[in-house]
Amino acid sequence: MPAMAMTDHGQMFGALDFYKAGREHGVKPIIGCELYMAPGSRFVKGNRRPPGDDAMFEVRKGGKVEPYHHLIVLAQDQRGYENLMRLSSRAYLEGYWYKPRADKELLAEYSQGLICLSGCLGSEVNQLLLAGDRKGALRSAAEHRDIFGSDNYFIELQDHGIDGQRQTNPELIRIARELGVGLVVTNDSHYTQRE
Repeated sequence: MPAMAMTDHGQMFGALDFYKAGREHGVKPIIGCELYMAPGSRFVKGNRRPPGDDAMFEVRKGGKVEPYHHLIVLAQDQRGYENLMRLSSRAYLEGYWYKPRADKELLAEYSQGLICLSGCLGSEVNQLLLAGDRKGALRSAAEHRDIFGSDNYFIELQDHGIDGQRQTNPELIRIARELGVGLVVTNDSHYTQRE
């Protein structure tokens, strides 16, 4: 592979080692982060609520209600890298609640030099699709496109043999066409042993 991105969940602790390793082995390192996004304002915190409480968007994982969803951002250039660090830092300092959470206000403030992917099944777009709210998913994708620009926002597809991905991928393709944005196919890989 000529290039590879690493998007740690909610932080950038591995970015420097990843960058150095990529350069050492002739692979272009793309620095990014899989942000945890607050459903509204990053400043709003409270108790985890039961399903059906419309006071906040809910991501269901293992029976738990999570107060965030996922979004991928990649640094396109030096300005993007600086903005990515600002996003990560402010998510920790201002939005921390179970996880360091950013919000759309921060995205708009620091969108320069960043490329955004709609995210995995834990993303707002996918969670709305899984909940049967196509209009909401389209609205969310359009908001992100407007924040980052149509050349810097992409709908993300994944296929790990998961039913939810089989359900959402065709709809994600249609949403990308409707919004005039590109598609990116990614792989969610985690290592279980460092070696």
